[in-house]
Amino acid sequence: MIGQRSGFLLTGSIIALLIAFSPYLFYLYEIFPDGPVWENFLFSYESKYYLNVMTAMWTYLGKITPLFLLLIWFFTCKHWWYHVILVPTIMYGYQLITALYQDMYMDVKPMDTNQLIYLAPFFIIIICIVYLIRIKIFDKIYGIDLSEIEETNISVFSATSEKDLEEMDDVKNSSDTDEDYYAKL
Repeated sequence: MIGQRSGFLLTGSIIALLIAFSPYLFYLYEIFPDGPVWENFLFSYESKYYLNVMTAMWTYLGKITPLFLLLIWFFTCKHWWYHVILVPTIMYGYQLITALYQDMYMDVKPMDTNQLIYLAPFFIIIICIVYLIRIKIFDKIYGIDLSEIEETNISVFSATSEKDLEEMDDVKNSSDTDEDYYAKL
């Protein structure tokens, strides 16, 4: 029991430190050179689209920092709707990949302008997952038995019974006002 508590405390402390570190992550762009090429002992990086390594890193870290915080939020959220956090996460990931692609290949076509077309399938899948989870939760909370609804074979497209048709005709032909009709219900 005590080991489990200390494990939670350690995990929470690490997450808190990572969140506190996030402004420093964003301002890391200031350590990069203010020129088109950055050479170090591992590799050489040339910014083709931004023509300045510091500007390129400012753009990348401006996407990486919120992406990093959104991922922490996603993995630590205990609410039923936490899958919705994937929507902005995917959006920032796409923008980061677009920025990297434009800078590496000097592709000046604005790939970021039609991002909703590319991201719509992900959004639809995530929204469906969240809605299904919501239905399951409401089923557990309010005791709604979804199998009963499926067994009744009621559908929008099912045929209307004769009795229902007669009642609808009676309502159409009656001189009752809306208030009278609702009072009868």
